[in-house]
Amino acid sequence: MLNPYQLRAFYEAAKSMNFTIAAKNLFVSQPAVTTQIKLFEEYCNLRLFKRKGRRMDLTSEGESLFYYAEKVFQLEKKIEKVIKEFHGLKRGYVRLGTTKTSVRYSIDSIMLSFHKSFPDIKIKVQEGTSMEMLQSLLDFRNDLALVAHTEDNPNIDFITLGKEEIFLIAAPGHYLANKNNISFNELDGVPVIIKEIGSGTRKVVDNYFARSGVKPKILIETNKIELIIELVKQGEGISFLARRVIEKEIAGGTLIAIPIKPEKLFLNVGIAYLNDEQLSPAAKALLDFLFPLTQIQR
Repeated sequence: MLNPYQLRAFYEAAKSMNFTIAAKNLFVSQPAVTTQIKLFEEYCNLRLFKRKGRRMDLTSEGESLFYYAEKVFQLEKKIEKVIKEFHGLKRGYVRLGTTKTSVRYSIDSIMLSFHKSFPDIKIKVQEGTSMEMLQSLLDFRNDLALVAHTEDNPNIDFITLGKEEIFLIAAPGHYLANKNNISFNELDGVPVIIKEIGSGTRKVVDNYFARSGVKPKILIETNKIELIIELVKQGEGISFLARRVIEKEIAGGTLIAIPIKPEKLFLNVGIAYLNDEQLSPAAKALLDFLFPLTQIQR
């Protein structure tokens, strides 16, 4: 196997055509350089230098090897530059998992603000349910996840950003729309259009149905927010969605939010990451950028 120390000694000597200068550049003694080059010539089974008195030149084989050695060490400098750029946040790549509920924290504006501070860091956003995004951390498909807290996992740290209120929604013409408030017991037998298992919203809603002793009459399960909203508008059933997801529809009167008693429903939303894996400098920068929100939103 090629010895990198021998190759470097050859390269420095060939570049300067002087063993003394090569030794100085390598911070070693001249005899050490001579020994390394001799070993390299033995390894190659080739004569790489021609010497006559004080004059030294490369053989044709030495010239060929120097051409490639120069490329190797030029590439080494580029590698060192890239490493510095990673640590200096002048280069980097972050994979961020999110859910529809992440709109509560204005992902678009967060990304724009982060990009202004770190224009050279690229972010790839993947969307799915909270459970899917947490699994993506365990599968090393994402570095961070901005999700709802669904369940504790010993391998994942979760920092809460805040609480997102979940609304019970219905079409204006639905027979429940005029109620001042409603309990889960009153939803027995009412068709429900609900998010799929794995969603943080689904987890909260299922827990409340279970606590009330009511089995929901599920009409459709889907994680497509637009479809849920459209079906509810058409009066096909009621649904439960995070407040910010349906703010425009409520303000526009195309959906009605019905208060739930005896207490409101809330979803804990936050940042998740593996606790036993070192984050890349770019991912750590994004985590540090998001962390102040944990203080603001509480």
